Amino acid sequence: MKYSIITFGCRVNQADSLAIEGELRARGAVAATVEDADLVVVNTCSVTASADQGARQTIRRIVRNNPDVRVVVTGCYATRRAAEVANLPNVTHVVDNRGKDTLVRDLAGEIGLTTAQRFGDGDGACGAALEPGVAGRTAFTLRVQTGCEEQCSYCIIPTTRGHSRSRPMAQVLRDIDLAIDAGYKEIAITGVHLGSYGRDLGEGSSLTALVRALARYADRKGPRRIPSVLFRISSLEPMDCTPEIIDMVAASDSLAPHFHLPLQHGSDRMLAAMRRPYTVSQYATLVERIHRRMPDASIGSDIIVGFPGERQDDVDDMRRALATLPLSHLHVFPYSDRPGTEASRMTDKVDGVAIRERGREVRAIGEQMTRRFRESQVGSTRRALTVDDGWSAVTDNYVKVRLSQPHARNQWILVDL
Repeated sequence: MKYSIITFGCRVNQADSLAIEGELRARGAVAATVEDADLVVVNTCSVTASADQGARQTIRRIVRNNPDVRVVVTGCYATRRAAEVANLPNVTHVVDNRGKDTLVRDLAGEIGLTTAQRFGDGDGACGAALEPGVAGRTAFTLRVQTGCEEQCSYCIIPTTRGHSRSRPMAQVLRDIDLAIDAGYKEIAITGVHLGSYGRDLGEGSSLTALVRALARYADRKGPRRIPSVLFRISSLEPMDCTPEIIDMVAASDSLAPHFHLPLQHGSDRMLAAMRRPYTVSQYATLVERIHRRMPDASIGSDIIVGFPGERQDDVDDMRRALATLPLSHLHVFPYSDRPGTEASRMTDKVDGVAIRERGREVRAIGEQMTRRFRESQVGSTRRALTVDDGWSAVTDNYVKVRLSQPHARNQWILVDL
């Protein structure tokens, strides 16, 4: 059987898709284009209305080009609007997030695969039998946690992902070993609410304990500054990025000097309305601490524009706040109602034209940040992993560069920027 996987959204979804792909291949399925596939798995996002729309459009386009294909849909949109998804053309199965980890095992007989369990353990295992380069992946993304207990007023994810659930550290470390044995040199550790890792497990499990374990993977026998594997800690909520974690990243060659810390807004009034448990000043103190310890660290953030009740003075506060922060890039999201959230019931909604204009303003600020950060790296030497066609590499502090000469893919090199 020939398969293809389409993934929308966050790194957690990317990790989930990789695990699904590993199980498909272990059961004899062969990767193909969506035009030639017998089966297409669509792993959806539902963080915004445009994410839902993108999934619908993609499924219809797949079926137009491949009328006989069977489509299995999973992810957050499939969880939130199962009946709506089931009515899309050629959709044979809708699998919610709870069933995602065992999707292939549960559907194997129905979708034409051997029912013998030959790979994985149904717990979100990483699929590390896949070698680097599969589906264009050079770095490996490993999910260690899913679900969220936070109650941000705009977010549907606690509904679509459920309560926080962590994978035992022994399983995580096993999958890391498998990924390294398969040839991966960079591993991104991700979760829906990564900072809550281990809280449901007890016995001393925590994100701090996991990061401490990752820091021990440095290959001290290798060339200076180039350990055998680099771990990239995925998006962390600001309140979960502790001084201890910052100090461990600063001290270890195995941990990438790269942080993604969602701010969401630069106005304390808006943060309170969003139910974000910090202030702009607290966020600034955190970012400045990282910058002092690691001046070359990449620090990215997320911003929502157009939240209900947002006024021009809130936008002005955000513009002033962003001007003082040593961030390297921004992801900017226009607010859209998610039915079932507190924010969707709020009045004083912002006009769509104003949302788009504010989004353009903040994206322009983000572009200036990226340009400033990249310029600050000129003249430095960084370790980097070669990707794509061998003419590109990504540095440990998350700068993608074009190389002056090609190298084999998935190799650590030192680059002069």
